[in-house]
Amino acid sequence: MDFTPYRAVLFDLDGVVTPTAEVHQVAWRQVFERVLPQVASGDQRTYRDDDYPVHIDGKPRYDGVASVLAAHDVSIPRGSPDDLPGIDTVCAIGNMKNDAFLEVLKRDRISPYPGAIALLDRLDSLGIRSAIVSSSRNATEVLRAAGISDRFVTIVDGNVLADEGLSGKPDPDPFLAAADRLSVQPSDAVVIEDALSGVVAGAAGGFGLVVGVDREDRADALTDAGADIVVSDVGDLLEGTP
Repeated sequence: MDFTPYRAVLFDLDGVVTPTAEVHQVAWRQVFERVLPQVASGDQRTYRDDDYPVHIDGKPRYDGVASVLAAHDVSIPRGSPDDLPGIDTVCAIGNMKNDAFLEVLKRDRISPYPGAIALLDRLDSLGIRSAIVSSSRNATEVLRAAGISDRFVTIVDGNVLADEGLSGKPDPDPFLAAADRLSVQPSDAVVIEDALSGVVAGAAGGFGLVVGVDREDRADALTDAGADIVVSDVGDLLEGTP
């Protein structure tokens, strides 16, 4: 595609730039397969395959916990981000998941998708700035582990959302904050997302183009959520470009 009409590209991180979505899925499953049998009842004690894409993917960590618990008819206090990892509060469960994710991140080498690096190189050659917009509080650690911390002008992550009191995806606030940091209008920026909640956020924010990255055979769902185009990899956007 032709990127020259745009001034900035806003990338989600997990599943778009790095394959950490897979690490997140493993960590979430480990946590909920431990937690749900202790807090849910009947058939709600089993973690379901659609829990991650429907209730977690793209959302801030504690919102993801709350969404899964609600889907399994579980109600517990929200708690505080300072809660120790455990099962008594939403935040405690979220902190348990964070520990599980960091363990996997330290153990396994994370490499960025080649297509994402190729696109970043192309954008740099065009003078188009790039940003990371992620609900994860570990975005900086992931970028550092992947060796690409210097490829983005700004990072709007879960820590920024908390510090600035912004709503997470599917609210457009995270993308709007990134556009503001880059001094561009939403209509002059491209959003690239693989999560349904992120695509909804990009569409709601009035961005010039919303690209859905389909890594899990859900192109129709991404389109229905508001993606203008859907590709299987970010590198596909370079096909046919000089």
